[in-house]
Amino acid sequence: MLKIDNLTAEIDGKQILNGLTLEVPAGEVHAIMGPNGAGKSTLAYVLGGRPGYEVTGGSVEFRGQDLLELDPHERASAGLFLGFQYPVEIPGVSNVQFLREALNAQRKGRGEEPLSGGEFLKLAREKAGLLKLDMEMLKRQVNVGFSGGEKKRAEMVQMGILDPAFAVLDETDSGLDIDALRVVGEGINTIMRQPDKGVLLITHYQRLLEVVRPDKVSVLAKGRIVRTGGPQLAQQLEDEGYDAVMADA
Repeated sequence: MLKIDNLTAEIDGKQILNGLTLEVPAGEVHAIMGPNGAGKSTLAYVLGGRPGYEVTGGSVEFRGQDLLELDPHERASAGLFLGFQYPVEIPGVSNVQFLREALNAQRKGRGEEPLSGGEFLKLAREKAGLLKLDMEMLKRQVNVGFSGGEKKRAEMVQMGILDPAFAVLDETDSGLDIDALRVVGEGINTIMRQPDKGVLLITHYQRLLEVVRPDKVSVLAKGRIVRTGGPQLAQQLEDEGYDAVMADA
């Protein structure tokens, strides 16, 4: 579903990704772990098409398409979702308004009919219920005054409504307490644990992976994948730290 081959990328003239190669087939949750500065967020931003991140080599194929040739909105319409470590606030725009416009823009890009107001609200209630988010929260301005956990749950509701084929989740566990972590993790399982979907789950810690059980775990260091293994690799990182595991690699 997602195939990255020898990807190199830089920002402000500084190279961050150094020949990264990774493949995530449909039906797989692939966790990426690594120390600060390894290039985890850069990888997420490059896949999402964030301006300022320049690809200098390699290729990314997504569902048979050249992902790097697509604009960010085209990547979203093609089924790619990017979850941010720090979801942004959008004052003056309600969550309901934002989510309906986002969904219908993607539907238009795929040649589908837009949802009516009633159809959208029914869908929003269903997805908000999965994440235990009160519908009153969705009437508020996007992330304005939200706690860290509320922002992450609102973002997972967004993912549920947009129903992507592939999700790149950048440190979704950041800022979550134990209860919010479990709610968000179970939401990821419900929405994305499907045979025709895939997830690239970027995290520092093993705790999220106790809820969202990955099929594979890769260690990213200095812009490259240095080791890949099963779920037990995450526990090894937790027990021994990155330095020991990367020394072995």
